[in-house]
Formats: sequence, structure tokens, C-alpha cells
Amino acid sequence: MHEMNLPDNWKVVRLGELGDLVRGVTYKRQETTDTSSPGYLPILRATNIQDRQLLLEELVYVKDEKVSDSQLLHRGDVIMAMSSGSKSVVGKSVQLNTEWKGSFGAFCAVFRHNSTVEPFFIGHIFQTKSYREHLLREARGTNINNLSKNHILDYQFPLPPLPEQRAIAHVLQTIQDAKFTRQREIALERERKAALMDYLFSQGTKGESRKQTEIDEIPESWETVALGKVTVFTKKPRDLRYSDYSEVPFVPMELIPIAKLFSQEFILKTNDELKSGTYFEPGDILLPKITPSFENGKQCIIKELPTPFGIATTEVIPIREMEGVSDISYLFYYLLLPNIRISLAGKMQGTTGRQRLSKDALVNLQIPLPPLPEQRAIASIFQAIDEKTAALEKEVEHLNELFHAMLDELMTGQRSARVASLVP
Repeated sequence: MHEMNLPDNWKVVRLGELGDLVRGVTYKRQETTDTSSPGYLPILRATNIQDRQLLLEELVYVKDEKVSDSQLLHRGDVIMAMSSGSKSVVGKSVQLNTEWKGSFGAFCAVFRHNSTVEPFFIGHIFQTKSYREHLLREARGTNINNLSKNHILDYQFPLPPLPEQRAIAHVLQTIQDAKFTRQREIALERERKAALMDYLFSQGTKGESRKQTEIDEIPESWETVALGKVTVFTKKPRDLRYSDYSEVPFVPMELIPIAKLFSQEFILKTNDELKSGTYFEPGDILLPKITPSFENGKQCIIKELPTPFGIATTEVIPIREMEGVSDISYLFYYLLLPNIRISLAGKMQGTTGRQRLSKDALVNLQIPLPPLPEQRAIASIFQAIDEKTAALEKEVEHLNELFHAMLDELMTGQRSARVASLVP
């Protein structure tokens, strides 16, 4: 490892001095079962290791007799991928921080620490930049990247005294706990939004009595209308000349986000660079019409442009609200309903892989339309949830940055865990 200035009471050690590596269970596909059965144990695979968390879903199970005592997982074990087609995946790891009855597959291994070290300090060693760089140098293979036992155990790193190990583990775990808390809140907000979308687009906000229509029961004061009757499908004015503008905002498909109400993402192109595209105006919904962008939920509104118009990929349909009749945000959220997307996807035309949604399918789409004030009220509820979710996502991003900054400094002795400041 590179020379570095360490505190006097730190030393450089090999991972192999602090524990050993246990290889996983070898089994044949036909020996596994997809659900838990008596006499079977769950097996973790590389696909269960995600972002320093274990996803305990899509497990396979093998007979107890296939698993040795050393292959049973214990709290504090670090599970890692030893083989992968991607160098970014091989060596990825997660530490088991609770007791869990199960084992791990042959393409994984477990680092099991000895009693001389703080277990949750060791877990963070495998997340450091230095360790990842070591793996990238050591991984071998043409199509499949593989790590050997020695690749892991020969890794050298700075080791502080046990009290400092515990303090470092506590600081880093505090940041991680804050991040995981925010991620759980994000998941709950998304579940709440999905439930409210199902409810509000059929029940409304006022508790009205309901009436039966051709699409479903809706509140008495609502109407059922064709989308084409209450929206404008934006077209380029006949007298508009692109040549009057030195640069025009252009929105390619890759800049259209998934289910994001407002976006400011575009690139500026000169007239010579604009070979083709779809005219749109600020405030239009940009709705992709091609598979898989449509099914994936790509959609946004660009409210502000440096010019009176923009040009988007030819694979979008721009939709504008009808003043005094419809609210663009209400329409935006309604078009994201899973059942609406599925219904419209069923009307796409063309060859497999290049199917497109026709404008006529949108024009004729029957939608429930509340009075304008209630459209805005419904949309504002979803917008508030989106804003809260975006704020939580930003917190997760900041906590990730804090974790990695603190990780590198704490694990190399540049900062003492005793005085480390935290932003929970």
C-alpha cells in the first residue's frame, strides 16, 4: 500500500492477520427450491448484495446437509462477491449486522474476523477507496472477473487500537443509520403516493356521492371526457423560423426523467445542428411515445426556456393544458397511473422493440375530470409528496458524500473518531 503518515499507535496489518475467508456452498440448480421448505436453508448470492445492504428477496434454498457448520452465517460476517462479469461488482460486500439463519453461495465468500478486532470496524475496511482499488488491480479473468482467497487476505491497511476502532465504527454506523432511515422514509412516501393516486383519481377530495360512468364510478361533480377535448397537442406555428434564433434548447430522450413533474434539463443547439425534432413550448408535458421509454414512465414538464419554444426528440408528444378547463399538473399525474400506462401500452403499434403510441390513442383516452379547483388541489397533494421525496433523496445523497469523506479520513488516521462531527 502507499506510504502514509499514521498516528503513532497505529500499525499496518494484513487482513489475514485478523480473520479468515470461508468459501460458499456449491450446489446445482436442480438442487435448489425457490421457497422455504423444512430441511432447507436460504442461500445468499451476489445479487442479494446491494449498496451495503442485504436484499433478502429472491432467495434460493438448499438442503441443510449441503451446508457445513463453517458456512452458516453469523452476526459480523462480511459477505462478498468473488466472481462477476463486471469489475464494479466483483468484491462488493455487505456486513451481516443481525443474526440470520442461512448460508451463502459458491460465487461468494465470507470474511470471518477473529477476537482481536472490532467486527464493525472490519466491515468498513471493505468499503474504502484503497480496498476497491486493490480489487481492481487483483481481479483476474477475461469475461468473468474472479478473486482468490489471497487477493483478499493479503490486502494491507492501517489498524488503530481497539478503542479507536470502536469509535470509528460508531461514527460511520451513525451516518449509515441516518441514510437507511431516510431511504425507508422515501419508500413510505412512494407507497403513500401510489395509494393516494388510486384513491383521489376515483374518489376526489370532497367525499361526494358518486355516479357510474363508462370508465368507472366518479364523484357527482366530475365529468368523463376525452383527453383531446380538454388539452392542446402543441404544434409549431407556421410563421416560426428557427433561423431567427442562434441557439435553440433541445431535449433528447436521455434528458427526460422518469415521472418527474418539472425538469430544467436541455442542451443548446445551433440551427445547423438541428436536423429534426418535435416543437414544444414551456409548460408542455413531454410524453415519450416509443417503447420502452413510455412503459418506463418517462415524462416531464419544462417550465422555463431561454427561448419561447424548444425542440425535443421526435419520439415525444407535447401536451398542453386548455386554459380555464384543465390543469397541466393534474393531467401529468393522471397519465402516470399504472393502469393508464398499461392500457395505452396495449394500443401501441409497430414492430417489437420499436412500438409507438399514436396521437389518436391519447386524443381518445377517456379521463375523469373534476372542476378546475379540485384538479389543482389533487395535483398539489402529489406535488407536495414529490417535493418531500426529493428533499429526502437529497439528504441521502449528502449522507453518502459524508460517509465516503469520513470513511477515507477515519480509516487512515487523518481524522480522529473521538472528535468527528456528524450531520445526522
